Amino acid sequence: AQTRATIPALQKQLAQTRHQLAVYVGKFPGEDGLPRFELKDLVLPQQLPVSVPSALVRQRPDILVSEAQLHQATANLGMTIAGAYPNVTLSASLGSLATRPGDLFNTGSTIWSLGGNLVQPLFRGGALEAEQRAAQAALDQAAAQYRQTVLNAFQNVADVLRALEADAAMLSAQTDAAGASRRSLTLAQAQYASGGISFLTLLSAEERDHQTQLALIQAQATRLADSAALFLAMGGGWWNQNGVTP
Repeated sequence: AQTRATIPALQKQLAQTRHQLAVYVGKFPGEDGLPRFELKDLVLPQQLPVSVPSALVRQRPDILVSEAQLHQATANLGMTIAGAYPNVTLSASLGSLATRPGDLFNTGSTIWSLGGNLVQPLFRGGALEAEQRAAQAALDQAAAQYRQTVLNAFQNVADVLRALEADAAMLSAQTDAAGASRRSLTLAQAQYASGGISFLTLLSAEERDHQTQLALIQAQATRLADSAALFLAMGGGWWNQNGVTP
């Protein structure tokens, strides 16, 4: 009865997971066409990495977005600084040459005049300085965000790699335990058939075997889930590395 009581919760979790899978493939929850599969149908890649080069982490979408924002902030600062310089336009106007100390731009009989854009940035000096400070602050913020994003990404990958290492050890241990439990159950069944043990003892052996098999299934599911987590942490997989195939 206690075991049967856990079935509704498991059925609910299974239904929610199938709904999520439907959304992942662009379908509505409950819509027909979602492939059915069992845990035994899932196969891991032949090679799971124990370490990954930093260049592969850079393909993560969050790092690419943060890097693009940093480039944009750098470009904005450059444009703000460039805007502080006067946009000078020299134009030649024909006229009489008046010799006086202020005619610094005069050559020959041609009078050179400066457009009004020369003094415009000077009058906006305070505003331009404020814009430059704001652009610099935005750049500093983007740089800090990029650094934090990279640190978080490396932590994520390191955590998943460590989890996969632990999963492999756990799966190996549970596989051995399941094999031993199945052999014990076979022996108990033979003993019961020959009258060597009671039916209650046989039921206890069956219960232990069921629990061991469930633990093995859980270890398999955990390793599959962490393998998928590595795929996400790498921003699309680890086989983009030369010499590694899925």
